[in-house]
Amino acid sequence: MSAASDYLENKVLDHVLGNTAFTQPSNYLALFTADTGLESNSPSAEISTSGTAYSRQSVSFGAASSGSASTDATVTFSAATANWGTITHVAVMDAASAGNVLFYGAVTTSKTIESGDTFQVSSGNLTVSLA
Repeated sequence: MSAASDYLENKVLDHVLGNTAFTQPSNYLALFTADTGLESNSPSAEISTSGTAYSRQSVSFGAASSGSASTDATVTFSAATANWGTITHVAVMDAASAGNVLFYGAVTTSKTIESGDTFQVSSGNLTVSLA
């Protein structure tokens, strides 16, 4: 995952160039069935939370090195209570619901989640890169 949303790009530029401060956000992993709206910070294909047991999960990263940072713990989503569809993209968001897209990208292999299935990202298997 190496794409930053327009929102984050502007916040980082303003912060680094001394225009405004940018407070370190909380990080949540969100699942999507398409990349619609991720770059422009108006995603429309996130898994539905209504009756599906889906919710964004907290995600943490180790210290950056050579322009990249990887997850430092496994992220496990609850078992689906309804079909979620095919997960094609993930995004790091700054809130447990609503909020802003920070980073986003396609998963290496899409995964269809049906009722009873879980989605998991093992520690070290999600990398954010600016390099």
